[in-house]
Amino acid sequence: MTNDSVTYSDFTGDPFKKWSPRDATKGASSVLEWAYESYGNSIVYACSFGAEGIVLIDLISKVKSDAEIVFLDTEIHFQETYDLIDKVKERYPALNIHLKKPKLTLDEQAAKHGSALWNRQPDQCCYIRKIKPLEEALSGASAWISGLRREQSLNRKNTDFVNKDERFKSIKVCPLIHWTWDNVWSYIRLNNLAYNELHDQGYPSIGCVPCTFPANDSTDSRAGRWVGFNKTECGLHAHGKGSS
Repeated sequence: MTNDSVTYSDFTGDPFKKWSPRDATKGASSVLEWAYESYGNSIVYACSFGAEGIVLIDLISKVKSDAEIVFLDTEIHFQETYDLIDKVKERYPALNIHLKKPKLTLDEQAAKHGSALWNRQPDQCCYIRKIKPLEEALSGASAWISGLRREQSLNRKNTDFVNKDERFKSIKVCPLIHWTWDNVWSYIRLNNLAYNELHDQGYPSIGCVPCTFPANDSTDSRAGRWVGFNKTECGLHAHGKGSS
């Protein structure tokens, strides 16, 4: 880690306020170069393997080919998501992609909290199967990378490139904040990147099977998540500046 590293305790604000219009990545490449120069092996990319995730993996591979990438494996993801992870591993063999599972298996969760917890208390299910595992994954990390974009929702519109993450007491780096949905897909097509086939079936955002549905609203990148609940976030990005 370099002397320029931003720590949680001394964080005073996003060091990247502007990006050049000539930068095709809208600042993402520069932010990633800074992040890996500053944090080295102490930064983790928590990837959901959505469209933004595929873009970030490609950008990260050009900066640090052996970067640490964590996928929160709730054990109830779509098979298409697991198939995509296999394709990414094949294309980027040097990347350290780790599938982080919850401490409770699905059977243990059902025995303790009742079956299909996601249908009754989705926040608790997300806490058990996503938030706690990420806490564990970040326990030894100084910073983590997220694919948040400002246009995704009102809750994300104030996200900066570099944020103080109150939820995980860490620094959260968000390289794609200025990217549009069209930018994401243009990059995927231009670079011939594999992506989750469910995107072609009307799924803008892809999470766990019980909580993800096709969406009719093509303008809302979070549509189709937790239908029937007043919920659009799993809680990973809650609390603090740049949160969701």
